[in-house]
Amino acid sequence: MVVKDELATEVSSKVLDGKAVAAAVRARLKDAVGQAVAAGQRAPGLAVILVGDDGASAIYVQNKVKACKQVGIESSFHKFPADATQAEVIDCLQSLNADPKVDGILVQLPLPKHISSEAVLEVLSSGKDVDGLTTLSMGLLLAGKNGLVPCTPMGIIELLDHYKVEIEGKKAVVIGRSNLVGKPIALLLMQRNATVTVCHSRTQGLDEICRDADILVVAAGRRHFVKGSWIKPGAVVIDVGIHHTKLDDGTSNISGDVEYAEAQKHASRITPVPGGVGPMTIAMLLSNTMKAYSDHIAHTAS
Repeated sequence: MVVKDELATEVSSKVLDGKAVAAAVRARLKDAVGQAVAAGQRAPGLAVILVGDDGASAIYVQNKVKACKQVGIESSFHKFPADATQAEVIDCLQSLNADPKVDGILVQLPLPKHISSEAVLEVLSSGKDVDGLTTLSMGLLLAGKNGLVPCTPMGIIELLDHYKVEIEGKKAVVIGRSNLVGKPIALLLMQRNATVTVCHSRTQGLDEICRDADILVVAAGRRHFVKGSWIKPGAVVIDVGIHHTKLDDGTSNISGDVEYAEAQKHASRITPVPGGVGPMTIAMLLSNTMKAYSDHIAHTAS
């Protein structure tokens, strides 16, 4: 029994607990919002645009709206039917761009196929781009200048910092090259003086590259893509993937891009799925909204 308890303690000590860190971020933001309102300022405002009836997107939006309420951010929800035109969505976006009470705007992706995500996002004001996905936001990140950073990569850095994971001088491997996760987290790690290798579906010898990583960020979009045997002893593993697998009894199993059970035997730190990167993404959305709000207030006062 003692052996089991010691093993459980050892495993839990390895976990990068996104739920706990996200809760701490929300508490900090709630205090900041409360202080601003007490000083006579309006509350921060976040507008969310949802097009269509995708169930997963609707749940994500509900979670984001709920999180806003928890910290005192006022949220507005703009829902369009699946057959809404691109022009209708852009008209709404332009109105929100001009609304002084809206500090952040989130366009929930994916959009229906007949609407160009690129065209819609390029209408979004970069100062309100809380997802950090416009060309200007990405350019500011590339240049190392002040701007709004994509939420998931920023959440990963927040998680690493909270657990005092050393980044400078380390070898970091990123699997995935999307604008949402792969590219921005590679840039953020480089800005923190890590030596970064970006891998993808056409990378040869991926297992050997992973075995050389001090920090491994996996955003492959494929369940259990990274095997436990690929993990360097003592490495820090960040699993961005989330996959729902239906079981024979009708329940659903949630897993990530990494073989967690085997990987945690080798890693010094590892994110669980769920409860790792996911909660941090929503927390950073709130953080970005607060940053956009603070920048807006400062600009208005100057």
